Order: sequence, then C-alpha cells, then structure tokens
Amino acid sequence: MTPSRTAAQPHLATLLQAMPKAELHVHIEGTLEPELIFALARRNGLELPYPDIDSLRRAYAFQDLQSFLDLYYAGAAVLQREEDFYDMGMAYFRRAAADNVVHAEIFFDPQTHTVRGVEFGTVIAGLERARRDARDTLGVGSELIMCFLRHLPQESAFETLAAALPYRDRILGVGLDSGEVGNPPGKFTEVFRRCRELGWHAVAHAGEEGPASYIWSALHDLKAERIDHGVRCLDDPRLVAHLAEHRIPLTVCPLSNVMLKVYPSMERHTLARLLEAGLCVTVNSDDPAYFGGYVNRNYLACFEALPELGAREAYRLARNSLDASFAPETDKQRWRQQLDATFAGVPDAR
Repeated sequence: MTPSRTAAQPHLATLLQAMPKAELHVHIEGTLEPELIFALARRNGLELPYPDIDSLRRAYAFQDLQSFLDLYYAGAAVLQREEDFYDMGMAYFRRAAADNVVHAEIFFDPQTHTVRGVEFGTVIAGLERARRDARDTLGVGSELIMCFLRHLPQESAFETLAAALPYRDRILGVGLDSGEVGNPPGKFTEVFRRCRELGWHAVAHAGEEGPASYIWSALHDLKAERIDHGVRCLDDPRLVAHLAEHRIPLTVCPLSNVMLKVYPSMERHTLARLLEAGLCVTVNSDDPAYFGGYVNRNYLACFEALPELGAREAYRLARNSLDASFAPETDKQRWRQQLDATFAGVPDAR
C-alpha cells in the first residue's frame, strides 16, 4: 500500500497541525456531534428519530446540499436553552484550540431557532458566554456572523434583523446560507444594505452548488467582502481575474465539497487550481460534525490527495486565513509573526 503524502512527509503534517490559522467558515450548528445531540435531547426531554448514535451517524450519507440541510435542521432542534448553545460552542472551541485555530468567525442561524420559539437572546447569551470562556481558558478568539436563511423570504430576514438589534454590538457581520439553487443573493439586497448601514461586515455563500453568476450577485448586490465557498468561480475567467485583482477571499470547505458531491473525490478538488490562479483561498470546515472533520482534517485531506500542495501552499493558506479575517490589524500582525516562526527554516516555504 502506498503511504499518504503526509505520512511519507511527516514534516508536512506537523506544519499543518502546528501553524496558527483562522477559521472563517464554520456553522456552529454544524458542529453538533451525534453524542452531543443525544445528550441535549435527553436533557431537554426530546425523542429523536434515531435509536442510537451509530444509526444517526449512518444517516450522514448525503446526495446533495438539500439532503444535508434536512438532517442539519432536524439536529438543531435539540438546542432549547442557553446552556445548550454554550455547550455546543465550547465543544467547538476545544476542537479549534487543538487545531491551533487562533481566531474563528462563526456563523449562527437564528431563524433555525426562533421559528421553534427559542428567543434570539437565548442563542446569543449561550454563544457569547462560550466565546468569553474560550478566549480566557483556551486562547481562541472569535466573533459571530449572523446568517440569513436564503430559502426564506427577505421579510423573514428583516424580522431577524429587528430581533438582533438589541445585540448588535455582539455581532460582527451578516451572511447568507441554506439552499443556494433558486435563491440568488439578489433576493436579499435590501436587508444587506440595511445591515451595512448598521456597520456590519457582509459575507455570503455563493458558487457552491449555484453558478458563478451568484458570486457576481453577492459582490454587486450584497457588497460581500468575502465569498463563502466560491469554487464555481473557475467557470468564469473574468470573475477569477476580478477576485484575484481585488483579493476577495474565498472560504473553501474541501471535505464539505466532497461530501455534498460538488466534487466526486478530493483528488478532483480545485483547491490547487484556485491557489495557482492567485486567489486568496482559505481552508475551513463548514459543518464538521457532518462532513468528516474539523479544520486540520480538511488541510490533511487536501494535502494527502493533491500532489501540487506542499509547504509553500500550506504557508499561503494559513496566511490567507489570517489576512482575510475581520480581526484588528494588531492581532493579525501578531499571528503572522507566529506563522513565520512556525515556518522558520522550512526551505522554499515563502
């Protein structure tokens, strides 16, 4: 049996583990591991449609984005009270710390919870407490990005915005997620305009299952500063040139792309091509509990499958993640120095 590239080159796996990195595309509801889903269900007196943890894990065989979303929303139903959101947040932060994530910008989906009668403030209180404890005990900094569900009408997004206003100082920005096909970014132009007026950053999922034109729409209609996924940009050379010229980050999620059949295998993933095109690509975990691993597992899977990737690309991807974050420049500079120290002595890494 041929060993994996990271097994054959242990220094590369060590670098991927050790390098400081930011995670810019992770849905906190997508970090709910089956064990925690069952624990929260018991705590809240809920019956699950699966008899045990193994049967739930076996359900993680997705044909497309929508088949995943159906299970994702069902799993989120166990989140009922502040302590649930806290426990979910801390479980993620412990894994992030183990992966040397120094900063995470975390998506949360308030509409998934408010439609079930969970107060917006309950969601924020649990996540905010987890953020503070993660910073103080684990050394992981973080911010929250509130996502609107694109399969719902813009009126629902405006209702969510109204509920968020009392907590606006705890929210870094807004995003757009859920089923992409048939829900172009332009559907949410007005609510994003209002959010930008409030001083929030704007990001949007585009170009995962949807076409490259959705990326253009996210940039023009929503004024998105980052594109979440964005891998379909390669279908439009003019778009690739625009993204490269303006250094607009793409938050790519490799394991997610394979699990949801965007690519048939990791060997067919276009991460290396995106880097070769001069794009500001980052590696992230998306919904790691459902897609087979947290951020370092995504790095390892790519570097094992794509022979074009080496130490130079590892450095670029980590540096891109730090540069593309919305963190203060003083923090970015400190992390860059840590990154440079990690790669000190590595030939041709920069």
